[in-house]
Amino acid sequence: MAKIDTLVQDFLAQKKIAVVGVSDRRDTGCNLAYRKFKVEGYRVSAVNPRINTFEGDPCYPNLQSIPEKPEAVFILASPKVTEQIVQQCVEVGVKHVWMHCMMGTRPGLVAGMSSVSPEAVRMCKENGIAVIPGACPNQYLKPDGAHALMKGLFRAFGLHQVD
Repeated sequence: MAKIDTLVQDFLAQKKIAVVGVSDRRDTGCNLAYRKFKVEGYRVSAVNPRINTFEGDPCYPNLQSIPEKPEAVFILASPKVTEQIVQQCVEVGVKHVWMHCMMGTRPGLVAGMSSVSPEAVRMCKENGIAVIPGACPNQYLKPDGAHALMKGLFRAFGLHQVD
């Protein structure tokens, strides 16, 4: 089993997940991840400082505002926001972080389409946080055809490897 599979299994074993980057302005992969986590029975908290609710659920401005501390955090935002969120993870004691990247775990392939920040990855490792630096939970939570295809292609081309 590739290391990413172990990291994904550990992340998905957590039941309280904060999803950072949901949007009420357009439908995004983050919104899809939020819905998939919710349908799969996770207790999901939406995080976006700009909105108060997301699809009828409370939306929080930061991790500290979530009443029940998340066990894991999925981030689909700019790398600078990722760094801020990882700092919040350190402060509240979150031990699992997943940073989205459109192209597997090699964010340099699509600059501007990745939430991965090398600084945030370093912060995770230095603070004992298991980190998935790329890929997408939509490829693992009952993936639709497009996400299943991406997962297969990224594996075939070595883009789902974690260093």
